[in-house]
Amino acid sequence: MHIKVHHRTTYTYETPAAGVIQALRLTPTDHDGQHIAEWRVDVDVDGSYRESRDAFGNHVTMFYADRPAATVTVTVFGLAMVSDTNGAIRAAEPLPPGIFLRTTPLTAPAAPILALADRYRDAAPLDALHRLCGRLYREMRFDPAATDATTSGAEALAAGHGVCQDFAHIFIAAARCLGIPARYVSGHLARAEHLQQDAAHAWAEALVPDLGWIAFDPANGVCATDAYVRVAVGLDYLDAAPVRGARRGGGMEQMTVEVQAGAAQRQTQS
Repeated sequence: MHIKVHHRTTYTYETPAAGVIQALRLTPTDHDGQHIAEWRVDVDVDGSYRESRDAFGNHVTMFYADRPAATVTVTVFGLAMVSDTNGAIRAAEPLPPGIFLRTTPLTAPAAPILALADRYRDAAPLDALHRLCGRLYREMRFDPAATDATTSGAEALAAGHGVCQDFAHIFIAAARCLGIPARYVSGHLARAEHLQQDAAHAWAEALVPDLGWIAFDPANGVCATDAYVRVAVGLDYLDAAPVRGARRGGGMEQMTVEVQAGAAQRQTQS
């Protein structure tokens, strides 16, 4: 599938903020099943850019504003060609798998997570992961007003609702409790029925013996297909967040996100 992405994030400050720095994990990379045909990241404030890779292999664009700004808008335009690999991910792996058994505050193995993982301890890894993914999809309620970026997987599980970030954190934390390396993925999901979205998407990948890394989307109860554009990975949301930044002053801030991700029309020659 050819997927066209338009992603805009706008920060609005009470007063102009100085020293604005943004770490942008917005640019996907090629891997088996995903080829980036076009991609551009723009910021509407004058400044300088520095491109690099982080420890997880993510493409990071550092932006440094030249002057104080009352608003900062980051815009992404891109086109990706994605094929369905039945969820299998074959990408460059700069880190050993054991790194993805590490816990974080957002994926801590608290009591609700341990109780969930215990349900699948006697199952083979692939079966356990599929059952875990399906259970979260059936029993968790998607609610964009219920949690925020600081909510842990255990807190969301106990509450019984959350967003895709929370579903991914729960899945990752439970998989690690089962001794299965798992990681967080940020990216985009092309939806035919909802082209306009208010956020990017998030899911998880888990390392299955003899199969490799497999992508699971517990918010939708499926493995990733050719409708998914994989952008960044990490131990949790904080490692793969599309935009993270710092500033001096500015008072309260408001962030708005607009995403369009959908199938692009292929051009044919007449």
